[in-house]
Amino acid sequence: VQLQAYGGGLVQTGDSLRLSCAASGRTFSSNTMAWFRQVPGKEREFVAAISRSGGRTGYAEFVQGRFTIYRDNAKNMVYLEMNSLKPEDTAVYYCAADPDLQDSVSAYRSVYDYWGQGTKVTVSS
Repeated sequence: VQLQAYGGGLVQTGDSLRLSCAASGRTFSSNTMAWFRQVPGKEREFVAAISRSGGRTGYAEFVQGRFTIYRDNAKNMVYLEMNSLKPEDTAVYYCAADPDLQDSVSAYRSVYDYWGQGTKVTVSS
């Protein structure tokens, strides 16, 4: 699976932004998909994940109620809808995929086999 994330940009505090991740390959619907983010000098951290069917989702505590992950298997796309953005949400956001989680999700970075190149989100105060 090849992944390409896009949709990042410069926004202000309180704004909304939708990130997209396009996946290639016929097996997209067999993969758990996730978003992680990373700021310089820190480890990449889990943001959200969605199971292959879309029936299960998981979120980091710091985005609960603000971000929504969803997918469109017909289009090989996964999205991260981000609302009420804060300056601390500034990071490079990466999408990731894993084919082995069955219909579940994981917050562990090491689980995911495939990664996109990242899209930068900057939230100004």
